[in-house]
Amino acid sequence: MNKALQSIHTNVTTIMLLFLSFGISIFSPKICIAGNDCVILLHGLARTNHSMAKLESTLKKHHYMVVNDNYPSTKKSIEQLANEFIPPMLYQCLKHHPKYIHFVAHSLGGMMVEHYLQTHTITKLGTVIMLSPPNHGSPLADLLHNNKIVQLILGPSIQALTTQIKESSLKRGPYKIGIIAGSRSLNPFGAFIFDEPNDGIVPVSSTKMKPMNDFIVLPVTHTFMMRNEQVITQILCFLKRGHFCLRTDRC
Repeated sequence: MNKALQSIHTNVTTIMLLFLSFGISIFSPKICIAGNDCVILLHGLARTNHSMAKLESTLKKHHYMVVNDNYPSTKKSIEQLANEFIPPMLYQCLKHHPKYIHFVAHSLGGMMVEHYLQTHTITKLGTVIMLSPPNHGSPLADLLHNNKIVQLILGPSIQALTTQIKESSLKRGPYKIGIIAGSRSLNPFGAFIFDEPNDGIVPVSSTKMKPMNDFIVLPVTHTFMMRNEQVITQILCFLKRGHFCLRTDRC
């Protein structure tokens, strides 16, 4: 009997040593549920993936796979950008067999996602988070879109960002849509251009769309919102919960 107990004890000890030596856990197979999820980041007009670097770093610390690629936002139309650059980003996610794929898109990037989802289905799509998307255009684009210098600098996409654009909408799917708008402006001419709360580029009301699962306004500017700690906290919350956090929530 003692030999049998000693044998069992030895076997259990050996198994535990194997688990500890190779970093395997019988109690918690995954460090974080996000470890199987992939997040695609899309920067805004005339920006680069560097503008999303802080968000990328934070997401990786929370065990997300992240795709943060550049695309020539000033060289092509929104339709061309969506059709040419989103598929290879999706491929980068899919080759790792994620449980879900998410988008976090700033400004023009949100318009790209909207266009793509109007004509394509992503079976593993979990959430779409848009940061100040000009879903109903911007009075600033109305003012500048016919200027030749502006056209040269910002490219063809500026024509699709006026308030004359068709209202953005998506088919309701199993994925969730969250929108973060900004209410702080660095634009010295903002008072002459906007007659409502805005982030210096896009009015708060213009960011809304149908359908959307949650919406929040934060005191941030259009240009730097993707680097703001409050914004990043809300992004993490929406990725995990499918809704934004209240101040009393622990995200």
